[in-house]
Amino acid sequence: MSTRIILVELFDLVVFGATGDLSRRKLLPALFHRDLAGQIPEGARIIGAARTSLTTDGFRESAREVLAKEVQGDPERSAAAERFLQRLHYVAIDAKEAAGFEELSALLKPQPDRVRVFYLATAPELFGPLSERLREHDLVSERSRVVLEKPIGKDLKSSRAVNNAVGSVFREQSVYRIDHYLGKETVQNLMALRFANALFEPLWKAAHIDHVQITAGESLGVEGRAGYYDTAGAMRDMVQNHLLQLLCLVAMEPPSSLTANAVRDEKLKVLQALKPISRASVSTTVVRGQYRAGVANGAAVPGYLEELGAPSRTETFVALKADIANWRWAGVPFYLRTGKRLPARVSEIVVAFRPIPHSVFEDRAGTIHANHLVIRLQPDEGVKLWLMIKDPGPGGMRLKQVPLDMSFQEAFGVRNPDAYERLIMDVVRGDQTLFMRRDEVEAAWAWIDPIMELARETEEPPKPYASGTWGPSAAVALIERDGRTWHEDMASNHASSEPLHPS
Repeated sequence: MSTRIILVELFDLVVFGATGDLSRRKLLPALFHRDLAGQIPEGARIIGAARTSLTTDGFRESAREVLAKEVQGDPERSAAAERFLQRLHYVAIDAKEAAGFEELSALLKPQPDRVRVFYLATAPELFGPLSERLREHDLVSERSRVVLEKPIGKDLKSSRAVNNAVGSVFREQSVYRIDHYLGKETVQNLMALRFANALFEPLWKAAHIDHVQITAGESLGVEGRAGYYDTAGAMRDMVQNHLLQLLCLVAMEPPSSLTANAVRDEKLKVLQALKPISRASVSTTVVRGQYRAGVANGAAVPGYLEELGAPSRTETFVALKADIANWRWAGVPFYLRTGKRLPARVSEIVVAFRPIPHSVFEDRAGTIHANHLVIRLQPDEGVKLWLMIKDPGPGGMRLKQVPLDMSFQEAFGVRNPDAYERLIMDVVRGDQTLFMRRDEVEAAWAWIDPIMELARETEEPPKPYASGTWGPSAAVALIERDGRTWHEDMASNHASSEPLHPS
């Protein structure tokens, strides 16, 4: 099966922070794959901008090294990579200085009718100054769009300051706050599952769903990002954006349409309905952890403090219980969990349905486990629905829990585009559906800020956990005191048949 490729309009894409990790690891490969697929029109340009003193030839050579693993010696891909490299240009720019912007103007102004995308892959404190420089040099046209990478601030106050600075230059409909989790195929299939099938939506409420789990785990540590990470931590780096956005998509009411504002209006309602976590309940609803030395991916690894080289109370793991105060979800807990140095790289949403109210089977038939729907975001995107069936063969009724498992790669036989591929093309198209609106970002901070403040007030250090484990024991206690268990199906090669709730 092949996918249909729709050509986008002619565009110029300026990547600020073009020599950084995000650009090299994600943006350049994503753009190359869209070019390889034939989606980028002839004449479109990608302009790198950074403080690094480089020529265009030097930038192209650096990009050639990045694309080597995408090409893997294939002659056709090698030729495609060389064509792609000719799209690349480079301008040395310091966001706080005027130098370099005249050169950028000389590149952009002769093409005033193109879609013009400014991708700010920089620290958030540079979003405002960069936007102002672009206005000073008359580079913000009616067809200009600006992409903001997370984090947008470090709390509600700083987020508002960043949004105000960017908003003084760009209209809200031209601002694209990117969360790459929303570009994953499975996230969009969550909406298809709910709103294109009669099977799930009638059951998508408290009467039928016992609880929801959302996990985003990494087996790696902070690697070379310790300096940044220590100022953010798991709560700001993952919970405030990725996990809350996934929670919104699971919990939102059906939108009137899939237009950007219709979807984002419903997501905002979910964020505004989140119950605040109080001082009295924080000890039983929030767990912060920090990894210590251990074994990960089969090798001994240092702890966070050794990698940082300094004492720190920054959390590398968070588990929390969230409640949504509305009719659809009253009494249904949402358990969120994220961390570094866990046993596996896994992102998944688990919707655990309520057990059947009465069994008509004899005890010897076996235990009846509640159904659950597992939506996998990574490493292999797909959907798994756990059901009870009769174990084949003679000898009476024996029940067994088995999955209906659909891997998108296997089902459709095509390469799954990286999330950045889809999102960058959506920016060029002018489609904001998968991007966060300002009020969403600020509503998320309004819920997270008091939790962070309580952590500061108590001065309780993060609970230690060994690298290669699923976090501190308190995270297990958080869910088990409710009579539930964490779903770790991905960590056991999709072979687990353990129930999520006692039957």
